[in-house]
Amino acid sequence: MPVHLQGGSSDHEDEARIEVVPLIDIMFFLLASFMLVSLSMTHINRVKVNLPVSSSAVAENKTPPIHLAIDAYGVITWDTAVMTPSEVTDKLLAIPPTDETSVMIAADEETRHKQVMAVMDAVRAAHISKVSFETKAPNQ
Repeated sequence: MPVHLQGGSSDHEDEARIEVVPLIDIMFFLLASFMLVSLSMTHINRVKVNLPVSSSAVAENKTPPIHLAIDAYGVITWDTAVMTPSEVTDKLLAIPPTDETSVMIAADEETRHKQVMAVMDAVRAAHISKVSFETKAPNQ
């Protein structure tokens, strides 16, 4: 039903209408813009490490939910938070366990083996059996 701006019922009065199609166009544009901006904002925040080269490296299509990094000095980080092996175990135990829970460890090529094993033991203490190590292919 059209909205009448003035009283009376004259045949030549203009009727005020709200055009919905341009509003829908604007809303779709805003939705698409926000989606593109939100996709560009997703980053993996972690410490920069020099990964060792492995000839058997295989590209992983999906990102594991838990990513631990060990730098050349043996400092363990979860995303950007510095942790000890016991804190890693405590934080992993706080996560609800699933069959798909996995951990990827990115250790610098200069990291001592003892520190890598401490992190691996911390992950195993949290009852997570899917552990992998991040490496880079020889041509990278």
